[in-house]
Amino acid sequence: MPLNRRRFLENAALTTGAATLTTVTTTAAAHAAAPTPHKKPPRRHTLTVMGTTDLHGHLFNWDYYKDATYTDPEGNAQGLARISTLVQQIRQERGRENTLLIDAGDTIQGTPLTYYYAKVDPITAKGGPVHPMARAMNTIGYDAAALGNHEFNYGIDTLRKFESQLDFPLLGANAVDATTLKPAFAPYLLKKLHVHGGPPVKVAVLGLTNPGIAIWDKAYVQGKLAFPGLEEQAATWVPRLRSMGADVVIVSAHSGADGTSSWGDQLPYVENAAADIAKTVPGIDAILVGHAHVEIPERKVTNDTTGKTVVLSEPLCFAERLTLFDIELTLDKGHWTVDKVSASLRDTSEVEDDPRITKLLDHQHRAVVAYVNQVVGTATETLTTVDARYKDAPIIDLITKVQEDVVKEALTGTAYADLPVLAQASPFSRTSEIPAGDVTMRALSSLYVYDNTLVAKLLTGAQLRAYLEYSAQYYERTAPDAPVDIDALTNEGGRPDYNYDYVSGLTYDIDIAQPAGSRIKNLAHNGEPLDDTAQFVLAVNNYRANGGGAFPHVANAKELWSESTEIRTRIAEWVTAKGVLDPKDFASTDWKLTRDGTPVF
Repeated sequence: MPLNRRRFLENAALTTGAATLTTVTTTAAAHAAAPTPHKKPPRRHTLTVMGTTDLHGHLFNWDYYKDATYTDPEGNAQGLARISTLVQQIRQERGRENTLLIDAGDTIQGTPLTYYYAKVDPITAKGGPVHPMARAMNTIGYDAAALGNHEFNYGIDTLRKFESQLDFPLLGANAVDATTLKPAFAPYLLKKLHVHGGPPVKVAVLGLTNPGIAIWDKAYVQGKLAFPGLEEQAATWVPRLRSMGADVVIVSAHSGADGTSSWGDQLPYVENAAADIAKTVPGIDAILVGHAHVEIPERKVTNDTTGKTVVLSEPLCFAERLTLFDIELTLDKGHWTVDKVSASLRDTSEVEDDPRITKLLDHQHRAVVAYVNQVVGTATETLTTVDARYKDAPIIDLITKVQEDVVKEALTGTAYADLPVLAQASPFSRTSEIPAGDVTMRALSSLYVYDNTLVAKLLTGAQLRAYLEYSAQYYERTAPDAPVDIDALTNEGGRPDYNYDYVSGLTYDIDIAQPAGSRIKNLAHNGEPLDDTAQFVLAVNNYRANGGGAFPHVANAKELWSESTEIRTRIAEWVTAKGVLDPKDFASTDWKLTRDGTPVF
């Protein structure tokens, strides 16, 4: 039969339709018969970043000033030996391969132990010891630590020697060479944590330190190092770390979280910038906060750009707490992404010292104990700082007397030798005591807990008046007929005790019934009203001389003299030379609190 095109197309259509129907029916039947495939669940992983901060030389749970085990009313315990025990527990719980351990700075200053290995048996000496904090941190297995401002207190040589003794990097992305502006320390750590059956998790730790170093340790760093703002440097480095493949970005910042600064307008940067960094710099997962000596178990900050949550945590200082950042991740297209970050704290009072650390460092600890228990003199009566923040206490007059004597001697033969020498001092401690009888180095150390040195500045009477008015803001305004609450009377506006100053050599009243700025009354020198145009030499510690506390005029005043010997050492030398510590040799009543002219006490 000849081919008929119309019949061919009809037959083709029928055949194709039947084939399609058969295929659909067969496929449907096959689907009905075959089991439904299960979607493979996403790969998940959790890692833990542990953190400490502001260790300040607290190696063991020991109070060198009391020559006894450390105790406080809250039941806290201190020391890296306790931290070591907690770290081992966490590593056993989570697996060491799933953890990192970092620090946020201030390690080598703060106790007689750190002073001893900086000045008495210095690590910088030829054949000198390995710093006990380095030995402890190496043994515990730290991965990185940010630079704190107190790392610079003993000079750059001591810091570099300490750095060389560490098995991990000291990080400071905003500690730069003053000339080249290139990083003077490692800016970051980038570490791979291996995951069984999956690609490694790349964790970046960016270290940031405090811009205040430029003020507080000006004598050591000026012309050598510069310290740009934390936010600015984080904005530069975080994108770089992400471009380098970092799955997780942690910032270790020696900076508090509340956005405040203690230096007024002396620097264009924020001192306590951690929350600002979290808010303004995209790409950060968590921030280990330091510097402020407060406890923040977990604080969540929303980033302005991404809307993502950044988790902040600050463990309590002196190795009393350990922060844990638990970071949950999901594997997506070959890369890990952070799903959630949570933070919590572990308490060192709940564990005992790690015997490894005790055995390793006991001999260095005992050397310090022997040093601080040296007897350097005899006291005729007990001196205490218990009420020194609201009464003119003889024990603070001891500090000012020593400073006056040192500066007077230093200026002998100079053009300023005939000017009156005044002195500044603060009630650093509320518990310091020099008992009647033997006077030891530890008693004097407890009186002056900081490693400050002495500076002589030239100020006028008017500038000193402004200085005292600023200091008097420390007190809460209290009406003449109101009851006086000692606990509420001081630290107005959160000002710490170390930012309240006595000034010796002048007499004055502080009228707390008056508003701040109008409180200094009856200000006199040698019994005569203070001449605003007269010139005086103010013996002041280097922290204040460089602008610490933002007291007016002093930072910009002419410097007449300075030295590198600690004020604490000068006090010990003075007491040793005298042999007998008698208040009649140094005590004077220079100031008192009043309300409308009536003494408060």
